Amino acid sequence: MKNTWSLRNIILLTLISIICGIIFFATGFLYNAVSLALTPYGLAPLANDLLLGLWVMAAPLAGFIFKRPGAPFLAEVIGAIVEMFLGGQWGVETIIVGIEQGIATELGFAATKYKHFDWLGVFATTISTTVITFIYDWFKSGYNAYAIHMLIILFIVRFISIFIFGGVLSKLIANMLEKSHVIK
Repeated sequence: MKNTWSLRNIILLTLISIICGIIFFATGFLYNAVSLALTPYGLAPLANDLLLGLWVMAAPLAGFIFKRPGAPFLAEVIGAIVEMFLGGQWGVETIIVGIEQGIATELGFAATKYKHFDWLGVFATTISTTVITFIYDWFKSGYNAYAIHMLIILFIVRFISIFIFGGVLSKLIANMLEKSHVIK
C-alpha cells in the first residue's frame, strides 16, 4: 500500500464523491416520500434507517477501491459537501453527518488494520457504521424517546440497509471497477 496519492487517484476519489453526493441529494427526496408514506402508521422514523445505506455509500466504496486510511473519510465528507451545495434539505448539518459517517466507516477498516478489503471488511464497516450512526441518532434524532421494540426494529433495519448499500453494493462496484482495470 503506497502512502502517496497519484493525480489519477485524487481525480477518481473526487468523481466518486461527486457522484455519491448527487445520490445523497436524490435520497433526500426519496426520504421525504418514504417518511410521508410511513407516517400514518407511526413508522416515519424508519425512513431514515431504511435509506441510511445510500447515504453512507461513499465511504466504504472509497475504502474498497483505494485501500488506504483516509479515503473513506474524504469521500464521505466530499459527498456530503456536494449534497449540501446542491441544496440538500439538512443544510450544513450534512457536513457534520458526513464527518460522523466517514469516521464510522474508517473505524470499521481500522478494526481490520486496513488489511481486509474483502467480505470481512464489509461486515466490519457495516457494524461500525451501524453502531456509530445509531448512537448519533440516539442523541440528535431523539431515538432515546422510542420504546425498546421500536429501537430494535430501527437498529436491525439500519444494519440491513448499510449492509446492502454501504457494504455489498459498494464491494460489488469496487470489484467491477477492478475487473474493468479502471483502478490499478
